[in-house]
Amino acid sequence: MRPLQFKLESGERSGAPRAGLVETPHGSFNTPALAVVGTKATVKGVLPKELKAIGAEILLANTYHLFLQPGEAVVKDAGGLHAFMGWNGPLITDSGGFQVFSLGAGFEKGVSKFVGVKEGDASVPSVYDPDTATEHGKLAIVDDEGVSFTSHLDGTLYRFTPERSVEIQHDLGADIFFAFDECTSPHAPREYQKEAALRTERWAKRSLSAHRANIRAQSKQALFGIVQGGRYPDIRAENARAIAEMDFDGFGIGGSFSKEDLGIALEAAIEPLPDNKPRHLLGIGEPEDIFEGVSRGIDMFDCVQPTRLARTGVLYTRQGKINLLNEKYIRDYSPLDTEDGQDYEKFSKAYLAHLFRAREMLAGSIASLHNLHFIVSLMKDIRISILEGRFEEFRTSFLATYRSAGT
Repeated sequence: MRPLQFKLESGERSGAPRAGLVETPHGSFNTPALAVVGTKATVKGVLPKELKAIGAEILLANTYHLFLQPGEAVVKDAGGLHAFMGWNGPLITDSGGFQVFSLGAGFEKGVSKFVGVKEGDASVPSVYDPDTATEHGKLAIVDDEGVSFTSHLDGTLYRFTPERSVEIQHDLGADIFFAFDECTSPHAPREYQKEAALRTERWAKRSLSAHRANIRAQSKQALFGIVQGGRYPDIRAENARAIAEMDFDGFGIGGSFSKEDLGIALEAAIEPLPDNKPRHLLGIGEPEDIFEGVSRGIDMFDCVQPTRLARTGVLYTRQGKINLLNEKYIRDYSPLDTEDGQDYEKFSKAYLAHLFRAREMLAGSIASLHNLHFIVSLMKDIRISILEGRFEEFRTSFLATYRSAGT
């Protein structure tokens, strides 16, 4: 029996909103789902039991960062990632390809996953991560065999191949992990997007072969292939057809898009994929983009934005994002979100604004829990709307209110 079972509960038609259940060796989770990002085996400032309390069902950790620190051997000797970080639910690790790219071609440009977005815009997932901006780690050289890159910690030169990425992720021991891929810049020309997609296809085959060669790992871990192709629907469709023919347990859709044609690119990528396996949209999880992805048949998402924005004082509310560092919140004693049931804890905007201005550690923890609770709750509401056959109605009503604010 495969280590991952996927059951569709609604939305069997390809390219339509759907709800399902994914079963893994460490428990099950409902879809659509947000995989909460704990990059270095931790969601910054948040305990695992607090994540459970807000309804989080699945986490995602970062292969690149855990490879550098503490090293996959340390995690393996601890009994695997679940035991190491104290999380007893489903876990995902990515392949490391996105981070390798972000330390190379996209490092100094601060580019995001979306074309046409102003560099440094905190409202979109960014390839550039200020947490890793040091004088080191600015080299990533891609060839057909793999990627050579320098560590952002000390400048040490390392080498990732599809086989090495799989080996590392076997040692980490997550329930789901991804094949090694090349994540391109949204500014890369069409010719390079095509070349990278073909390289990702070849690396997918090598990743799958390396996984199937480890009998113990393949009985406990599910491997997802990744579809690339940038913002070009024809390249994405061709790449998706090739990846779909391989015996993966599920599929990720990665790379760069534009806000305007995200739906078109997703439609091209999803149509060739089998309906009986889960689809994960990598690194994207803003409310508007979640609705767009779900409407096209995406089952899983992950995004650093809920916690990254939280640490800067930006909160999600049903009326849109708010920035607690704005002066008007100093004496705003209203709840963090005016919608009943949306607050994880009943703190006021004024209190949290005070914590941020005083640079108290608790500020980031409360804000992170609030933002994660907001998105996790939104995913549950979306799921219910799908099961009740009113997804488009819910999408329209939610976004009409959510887009009206943002102060």
